[in-house]
Amino acid sequence: MNSSSKSDSFWYVLYTKPRAEKKLAQQLQEDGIEAYCPTQVELKVWSDRKKKVETPLLPSMILVYIENEKRELVFNRKNAIRYLYWLGQPAKVTSEEVESLKSLLDDSQFENHGLQKMQAGVKLDMTSLGFEHIQGTVTYTSTTECWVVLEGLGYVVKFKKKTLKF
Repeated sequence: MNSSSKSDSFWYVLYTKPRAEKKLAQQLQEDGIEAYCPTQVELKVWSDRKKKVETPLLPSMILVYIENEKRELVFNRKNAIRYLYWLGQPAKVTSEEVESLKSLLDDSQFENHGLQKMQAGVKLDMTSLGFEHIQGTVTYTSTTECWVVLEGLGYVVKFKKKTLKF
């Protein structure tokens, strides 16, 4: 690879300091680095009030789109910790997976359909949830949550009752 181009860029998973995901993503974008912090809205309940809060879907992680040779630039910001590695190499996420994640989170039409019927070990075609060419394996279920390992990402996604649709 003699010259750098956008085709040499990949999405990487970057660990952040706790509760610094959205701030770091914004800082990196100010630095000209494409960063994505997927978020979901949760209802937080305290003894005196309820409030909708936007929380990161991937705790202490964001996705950055950057050329391999420039990956170290993210460490100019103090909230960047390290990259996620998979089999000894920096974990790469495909653009299709990132776009599927974005479209999944942007879709406001989710409903719950039989969460209690899901069982650990079941393989799921994640196409119905907006993921293309990604298979997931259910690892945990309860009456309110379902944890699915996205095999293409090597990550567990936790779906809550209000956002899950099958």
